[in-house]
Amino acid sequence: MSEILHKKITEINDIHENKHETYKYTEHKFVPRGHASQCMVSVYEIPPGKSAYPYHYHKMNEEVFYVISGTGVLKSPDGDKLINAGELLFFPACDKGAHKLINTSETEVLKYIDFSTTNDIDVCFYPDSGKIGVWGKDIDHVYRTRDTVDYYEGE
Repeated sequence: MSEILHKKITEINDIHENKHETYKYTEHKFVPRGHASQCMVSVYEIPPGKSAYPYHYHKMNEEVFYVISGTGVLKSPDGDKLINAGELLFFPACDKGAHKLINTSETEVLKYIDFSTTNDIDVCFYPDSGKIGVWGKDIDHVYRTRDTVDYYEGE
């Protein structure tokens, strides 16, 4: 059962992700998956020269980012655009909502709030690498789209 949350960012346990050379972030999960039935909320901090996630778009979940501090580049189907503190970004659940944030500062952390809808299952496409991710409560898998098989194969 959900409960009202009221915390300072400094009171939220943080998760550090640094599994790839160009992707690194700290995440403060304010409303984690499963706490609410329709949303997740996290504060992300991306160090200089890094990104949190590869270029991607969702088929079910929508996202809104509010940039708290720092500067960066938003990669989208419309091209690259500079982003700054105080800006709101909306990503619809479709290929037109593809996005990637890159911290272009040499010294300053890019900090933003990520408000996301949550569905039991979401499918995410990664156009630059030809992958597809299937995310949900009990699933967390990534596949190459070139490995597509016939519906009845193996039946």
